[in-house]
Amino acid sequence: MVNVIDYVPGNTVLHRLNPVAKLALAAGIIVATFLADTFPMLVGLLALTLALGAYAGVLRNLLSLLKLLVPLAVVMLVLQTVFMRGGDVLLAWVTTEGLVTGGKACLRLLGVALPLILMLTVTKLNDLSNACVEVLHVPYRYAFTFTTALRFVPVFSQEMNAIMEAQTARGVEYDTRNPLKKIRLMLPLCVPLLVSSVGKTDATALAAEQRGFYLRTRQSSYKRYPFVGLDVGALVVAVVLIVAGALL
Repeated sequence: MVNVIDYVPGNTVLHRLNPVAKLALAAGIIVATFLADTFPMLVGLLALTLALGAYAGVLRNLLSLLKLLVPLAVVMLVLQTVFMRGGDVLLAWVTTEGLVTGGKACLRLLGVALPLILMLTVTKLNDLSNACVEVLHVPYRYAFTFTTALRFVPVFSQEMNAIMEAQTARGVEYDTRNPLKKIRLMLPLCVPLLVSSVGKTDATALAAEQRGFYLRTRQSSYKRYPFVGLDVGALVVAVVLIVAGALL
């Protein structure tokens, strides 16, 4: 997931929305996904997210994440069919209740993860942190911490790939299909990755302090984030989705 959350430039309505409105729209889809209890509503919310991603030109990012989540969703489905024993038996241990519960759990897993990624791919992290500080009155240190953590996700992924390539050059085989052996090979990589992350964190903290991090206030940003008609419309859509999810 190196490039999944990278910002994708564009001039669509989603790109022009206030970052807080984008966050509210994503939260509306997520809350509606949790509240929905029917397959049509769950599938509709997932299709809405993918349609918005296609419109914004970030469908490839969503599909990349989808490829990672589908195996996890399949495992969740199997576990639900094993532990949920109510209803009629369809095949072997699979019952109607287990299949329905597992299917809804899979759709909720996909429906909760994709909207946040969609919002991040159409929003610059600087705009997101500054808008949260200005509009939501979130303390800047918390907004900065959140966005910095997101920035470090691809950095740490690249660091992990570099360490694995160095170990592969020394004869370590990471392409094994044995999951237990793969986990055993991955555990020693945590130490150099931890050392590298501590060094980057310390350097980032020193750089932020030298730039007057503790003096930052809501008025420090040179860019303003006013709410306009499109942003209000996005909030209304988010509320409508939540109500529809609760009813359906």
